[in-house]
Amino acid sequence: MMKSILSRSVVAALFLSASGPALTADLDNIVYAPELPRTVPVEVGNGWYLRGDVSYNFSTDGGGTSYRTYNTGTTTYGTQNYTTSTMETDWGVGAAVGYQLTDWLRAEAGLDYYTGTFSNTSSSGAPCLSGAGGPVNTGCSTTGSGDFDAYGLMANGYIDLGTYVGFTPYVGAGAGMTLVSYDGYASQDTCVDGVAVCAGATFPAQSHSGESDWRFTYSLMAGMAYSFSRNLKADIGYRYINVAGGDAYGFGTTAAAGGATGVQGTDNGFDVHQIRASLRYSLW
Repeated sequence: MMKSILSRSVVAALFLSASGPALTADLDNIVYAPELPRTVPVEVGNGWYLRGDVSYNFSTDGGGTSYRTYNTGTTTYGTQNYTTSTMETDWGVGAAVGYQLTDWLRAEAGLDYYTGTFSNTSSSGAPCLSGAGGPVNTGCSTTGSGDFDAYGLMANGYIDLGTYVGFTPYVGAGAGMTLVSYDGYASQDTCVDGVAVCAGATFPAQSHSGESDWRFTYSLMAGMAYSFSRNLKADIGYRYINVAGGDAYGFGTTAAAGGATGVQGTDNGFDVHQIRASLRYSLW
């Protein structure tokens, strides 16, 4: 039995010794293919987002300084200062397309719309110029107002200050142009007793054409956003808007019929302080 086991072991050893070079040669002939490149899916629209908002304008500062006058009798122009002058806005809406440049920086192009009113009073020791003019040695008090629409085209940039349990505070700034378009302006002159008595003198209300122009605008923002999901965020914030001054209205009915041309009234621009609530949807 022992001889049989030894014989088998010797045969196995001889076989392995003989086949070793052949196995080594076969391993040397194996061709290793290079690793194929991995396919990485591309996210279409990654970083882009849409924003919509509504705003409440809780404070507006602005007005005018003076307006031009026209004497139909002498066909000459003059200047009259406003006694009081205010501008008011109430609500607005907006929309924007933006891009998340990094985790903390984003930029967007937006369109804003809101409405407002320009109101004024003035007084003069000279007679009113409306119609046939006021009695000699009387004064004149004038009130007027006009509504306007404002369309803002803005480029905005924001810095997101980190996300904490879903909340992301941010600050931002923007610059652009606003089209301020007056629907019209209405004024009313009232005779005021002076050395002489008005004796019931009345004057027709004056209708003025509205003016429109593009004005430089800048804004500052700060607020807090909350992530409902990866794609949907809501935020509420404060925005300050400064709109430059420009043309407001033309000459009234009587003055225009008497030959007056050009712009009669301008405003000095206005500042808007608003609370804005927004929804932002990411397109990925």
